[in-house]
Amino acid sequence: MISLIGTYDCKADVKGRVMLPVALKSQLAPVLSGGFVIKRAVFRDCLELYPMHEWQLLMEQMNEKNRFVKKNNDFIRRFTAGVKIVEIDVSGRLLIPRNLMGIASITNEVVLSAAINILEIWDKTQYESVLEETAQDFASLAEEVMGDEDIKLSESGNASGDGG
Repeated sequence: MISLIGTYDCKADVKGRVMLPVALKSQLAPVLSGGFVIKRAVFRDCLELYPMHEWQLLMEQMNEKNRFVKKNNDFIRRFTAGVKIVEIDVSGRLLIPRNLMGIASITNEVVLSAAINILEIWDKTQYESVLEETAQDFASLAEEVMGDEDIKLSESGNASGDGG
């Protein structure tokens, strides 16, 4: 699994090409030759860029769903709607398909944000708005998502399952 780091401000040209920053391109170097899948995000108006290997792992999980259950079929159809295979060219540019640029309201100012094993691609104004919107409740969200009541930190800083 690839683990990406960083948030990068970029520009998209009129054709939807985004030049990847050198730091990001070097992180993606091990997976550049495999290609990428770009799609609309599930929860926000942004795009997600999956290295092909990560996409294949996700599709293997989806393929285990029973296709004779309507909600599974509906989910798979919606999740994969508009998915495109893309590459990063030799100049380090990513071409975002025009229809996906419209879905994410991307014009000129773009933010590429690492989300563990994928990149989120945002219109800069929308990205800043979402960060601001979630800032107030981030401490509560962090506790809910990452907090584990069964694990206590001892005074020495070591994790222990018995509370001490």
